Amino acid sequence: MKFYFKINQIIMRKILYLILVVIVLFSGCDNNEGNLTGKLVVRLTDSPAMYEEVLIDVQELYIHNGDSGWMELPLEITGQVDLLELSNGKDILLTEKELPVGKISQMRMVLGDNNEIKINGEYHHLETPSALQSGLKFNIHAAIEPGVTYEMWIDFVAANSVVENGNGEYALKPTIRVFTEATSGSIIGFVDPAEAKPLVQAITATEDTISTFADEKSGEFVLRGLDADIYKVVFEPIPEYEQVEIENVEVTIGAATDLDTINIPQVSL
Repeated sequence: MKFYFKINQIIMRKILYLILVVIVLFSGCDNNEGNLTGKLVVRLTDSPAMYEEVLIDVQELYIHNGDSGWMELPLEITGQVDLLELSNGKDILLTEKELPVGKISQMRMVLGDNNEIKINGEYHHLETPSALQSGLKFNIHAAIEPGVTYEMWIDFVAANSVVENGNGEYALKPTIRVFTEATSGSIIGFVDPAEAKPLVQAITATEDTISTFADEKSGEFVLRGLDADIYKVVFEPIPEYEQVEIENVEVTIGAATDLDTINIPQVSL
């Protein structure tokens, strides 16, 4: 009986030891999961507007998740940014930050008071509504996953964000859209000749419009952040050239629809 009792004791010790090992392993996994991070990259871009400059005064940037609330992100650039230099595929880096894995629901951009617009060589102050002093809030619903870089663009649509008050003064009422390459598509191509300088517009059946100017030197154009849809692409050049329209341009998520080279004919005399 003593022999069997000792065997049972040995078996029980081994079982308890295995249980402790399993507990330690699972505790370690939990700790590791809590330390997992992904990277958030935020860039600022813009759609064109018929002004010489649109200057916004970038000061702070925050994100919000359900666990920790609002968190400030370090900015790569602060102060005045000319939005009109950020069209046709151009952008600037706002922040690049390692974050704990999890959901991000909102972002908030805080602007200073030094917002201006340039018209006919003259700068005008852009009044900012007091309701925006706590920051421009917009929903993003991003998921930060371990080891993955989540890259997003804030498109500050300048043409829709500046309002003339009627007394010679202007106000800033921001229109912002947010997109990622993983959840949107694009339309790319060239115009010939580049000197036609067309405004390029992608228009949906419901008249939603995304626009850019073709590059004055190369003729290249890039329309980014487009939803999957069928678009009409309109090229509106300077008066010496004729307008061109292309129907039924399909855009799919995560892909660039290449229109190759679009010939812009001169106006017949």
